[in-house]
Amino acid sequence: MENLFDIAIIGGGPGGYVAAEKAGKSGLKVILFEKKDLGGVCLNEGCIPTKTLLYSAKLYDQARKGDKYGIRIEGAEADYKKMTDRKTKVIRKLVAGVGLRMKNADVQVVKAAAMIEGRTPEGTIRITAADESYLTKNLLICTGSETFIPPIEGLDMSANEAIVTNRELLAMKELPSSLTIIGGGVIGMEFASLYNSLGCEVHVIEMLPEILGSLDKEISAMLRAQYTKRGIHFHLSCKVTRVNDHDVTFVDAEGAESTITSGKILVSVGRRPSTQGFGLDTLGVALERGGIKVDEKMRTNIEGVYAAGDVTGFSLLAHTASREAEVVINNLCGHDDTMHYDAIPGIVYTNPEVAGVGVTEEEAQKRGIEYTCAKLPMAYSGRFVAENEGGEGLCKVITDKASNRVIGVHMLGNPCSEIISSACIAIEQGMTLRQLERVVFPHPTVAEIFKETISL
Repeated sequence: MENLFDIAIIGGGPGGYVAAEKAGKSGLKVILFEKKDLGGVCLNEGCIPTKTLLYSAKLYDQARKGDKYGIRIEGAEADYKKMTDRKTKVIRKLVAGVGLRMKNADVQVVKAAAMIEGRTPEGTIRITAADESYLTKNLLICTGSETFIPPIEGLDMSANEAIVTNRELLAMKELPSSLTIIGGGVIGMEFASLYNSLGCEVHVIEMLPEILGSLDKEISAMLRAQYTKRGIHFHLSCKVTRVNDHDVTFVDAEGAESTITSGKILVSVGRRPSTQGFGLDTLGVALERGGIKVDEKMRTNIEGVYAAGDVTGFSLLAHTASREAEVVINNLCGHDDTMHYDAIPGIVYTNPEVAGVGVTEEEAQKRGIEYTCAKLPMAYSGRFVAENEGGEGLCKVITDKASNRVIGVHMLGNPCSEIISSACIAIEQGMTLRQLERVVFPHPTVAEIFKETISL
């Protein structure tokens, strides 16, 4: 007789394993299907490996520029193979940690591709994997996303070894001689930062007038200016027309054509939801914007079927997936919960870092929101000056004019990835400037810049 589970989860990334652990610890009978390694793309091919390498690159930057701080390190070298070996060790440790979490939560993990077979006459959902059959009352789909390869002439990975995605680039044991990045979004800029620090010639080709897409334009321009000084070549408002071997040809806004030759060509123009290959159509689940359509409780149009993470095509971030997964399990356990997206932070782990949450000035203008914007250079923070010799940064706080509530915070400067959480709390809780002014920030910290800015 087939085992019946309270919930089956397809995909062991940040949405899937968080849901599985929470459900298991809540007393539900859980099965989790993952065809590769636990942790998904984020842990194995994205977030963690890139941040591990970026940290090594940051240390290398500090070693080479130690004179500014009275520290002289002669002959500092970056050993890329050792960097990648450490990256692999970090991934293995964290994957094992996720496995232990599943074990401690009594989650049954099936390391195989899952296939949805449809509903049984009794109303349960049948899933097969590795020649075994499983039944579940509820189904959570967390199949994530995959790199989008645009229809550009010659952009064929199977025929050209020079073309890579983040997966292939992270698997390399040697530095490329040079790198052309198609796409100046978050992923593209993080790789640009990494390889620029390690001495590679880097070109970034972006169709839009500015890098980093929907992030704050003023801060994006500041980051680009800093990296231009470091030697990265930016080609904005440019469209790639063809790729031939190691050559990338593009045209600018005036129609002028140029060609760049490089060792590797990174395709980084975005990702698309993974909705194919696991039998989704057998249930009649509705799609929207290429992803699975869900409501504020992450329910699909089919009773008992939920989706979380990149597969919804809405907010393609690991921490969004985890929170969406929590919403699903909370509701299944009888605790009313809904998903909100007003306080989802976005981070770019360049050096310096970029962090933002809530609406940007551009978005506020587009939505017709009457707002005020206060901003201060990061140099107003004594801790920032002490630890970032010659560094430039900015903190912007956007408030709704009518309610005086904080609706957006955007920063450039280290370590804003660790500071932005306080802004997330302020926006999620609907805090006003007066309420925030009563919060005591420790001194000296770079985080004080948040309070300094709102006190203008």
